[in-house]
Amino acid sequence: MSDTLAAAVAEADHVMRHWQYDAEGPVKIGSDSHKRMFCRMLLESHNPYKPAVIEWPKLPPDALRRLTALPIWDIAVQTEGRASIRVATYAATIEDPLLREALVMDGDEEARHKVVLSRLVEAYGIELAPEPPYPPPKDPEWAWMKTGFSECIDSFVAFGLFRSAQRSGYFPEALVETFEPVIQEEARHILFFANWVAWYRRTLPFWKRPWFYARVAAVWATLIWDRMAIARGIDTDGVARDANFPATGTADIGESLKPRDLIALCLEEDARRMAGYDKRLLRPTFVPKLARLALRFMKA
Repeated sequence: MSDTLAAAVAEADHVMRHWQYDAEGPVKIGSDSHKRMFCRMLLESHNPYKPAVIEWPKLPPDALRRLTALPIWDIAVQTEGRASIRVATYAATIEDPLLREALVMDGDEEARHKVVLSRLVEAYGIELAPEPPYPPPKDPEWAWMKTGFSECIDSFVAFGLFRSAQRSGYFPEALVETFEPVIQEEARHILFFANWVAWYRRTLPFWKRPWFYARVAAVWATLIWDRMAIARGIDTDGVARDANFPATGTADIGESLKPRDLIALCLEEDARRMAGYDKRLLRPTFVPKLARLALRFMKA
């Protein structure tokens, strides 16, 4: 890599993790300024890395065996395939130019995650089951919300597991670093989604808000059911259940941590990955609050 290219990559990586809104003063949740803030955060912190030029590191035999033995590649590829079409379909329903542009960016990045995974399995000779079709969802808003809340759950866990994988040395550092931009993109996605939820809720007429709350509750119930299905495996038709890639991709590669230590690490990493963004942006709070509540009842 040339010095010029290396400097450009380093600059893009820095911007991806540090972003400040150029308007001064408080930002009212639900306002046009709030919308501009979280949309511009996503657009301006985009890292233009290209999966096609990723140099996959050569792995020693033991690391290659561990990678190819992980039973997560089918579900990871299929999840990213569904996420990209869901976000893109919802984006097509939005009239606001700035919000639509940000949603298109989000969907493109989900599609790029799928390309990264496809390149990885090709590079290391991992065989995948035939992919199912990814039809556009009939209810774009429901599909967008399901994807967003799913990422809020799974990315929180993935942050801690990914850090644990780095510390354990389960895979070579070069391979871990290759996936680092994907993990940080997930942080940006859930930050964007959490602010969209708050903004959208505030812009709804009061008589529409109960229906929105009911849909949110239904999404959470569906996600709990889906995660129970993940524990049972993949459907007989070969379609993998929803699970965010980083969570499935790191579930078996971290240290042997006690549950309390793992939850604490997830909280620490969640805070670290969110720390570089403007403090006026709302952070996803539901899963971290559940994690802190769980810690109160767990022995050290």
